[in-house]
Amino acid sequence: MERIICLAIGYLFGLFQSAYFYGKAHGIDIRQHGSGNAGTTNTLRVLGTKAGLIVFAGDCLKCMAAIGITRLIFGERHPDMIYLLCLYTGAGAILGHNYPFYMGFKGGKGIAATAGMILAFHPYFIVMGVVVFFGIFLTTHLVSLGSLLVYLCFVIEMVICGQSGVFGGMTQGQLYELYALAFFLAVMAYWKHRENILRLLHGNERRTYLFKKNKVDVEEKRF
Repeated sequence: MERIICLAIGYLFGLFQSAYFYGKAHGIDIRQHGSGNAGTTNTLRVLGTKAGLIVFAGDCLKCMAAIGITRLIFGERHPDMIYLLCLYTGAGAILGHNYPFYMGFKGGKGIAATAGMILAFHPYFIVMGVVVFFGIFLTTHLVSLGSLLVYLCFVIEMVICGQSGVFGGMTQGQLYELYALAFFLAVMAYWKHRENILRLLHGNERRTYLFKKNKVDVEEKRF
């Protein structure tokens, strides 16, 4: 029952579509421009760096807030499995972000929400996420590549930390459940990025810059 509650908490928070609402506030539906994705990268390209950072913060914070509520509700009652419950909440937030029912289940790709989950999950994961993503992004300017490698490292680090006792008194069965959930999130991220993966393999994935002009015409539908 606790798992279902955590998924529901996360999904409700994930429904706050920062890119969609920010775009609407500026007179456009972000899903009708650029890549058509309701996320940070497309917002940055269509509306500029400031807009992209605001959307990233919104999507990141919604996941952190959901996990914070989970800790408040279940932290004292289930201290032995709080990390598992937090991951369920994070998964719910990412599902809500990727598949919002009121937008025809057409949302983003969940990377900014994943960043929020990593920041709120455990301090060990913050260093990994920052180093891997920005190390790749600042050298290649490929957001998708950095995001996909973060997920790969996330699953690996989850297993290493779990087997090393970092997550406290969780049973081995709960740890396996934790690993399976992390793997599911990674698979979903790779699925959502399947077109990016094809472009990466063919060497024509679009590069993104924070401090250079990469704003696209808002009349552009897709590339």
